[in-house]
Amino acid sequence: MTDSAYKVWETFKAELIVEPTEDMKQALASSIRVISSIIYRDGVLANEPWLTHTAQELNEIAGDVEAL
Repeated sequence: MTDSAYKVWETFKAELIVEPTEDMKQALASSIRVISSIIYRDGVLANEPWLTHTAQELNEIAGDVEAL
């Protein structure tokens, strides 16, 4: 579990007007993965290795959010 995942989830929950659910957590993790795939694609196309690394970190955070 990363501190980053906890911070992302807590920030997300703070913006809600209803009680958070497990479905919301899964949706947040899925959204992070979509962002990661876009960053990865753009990094590969632009030959930017740091973007690929960033995408991998986001995928890890998504997994950690799901595990909260």
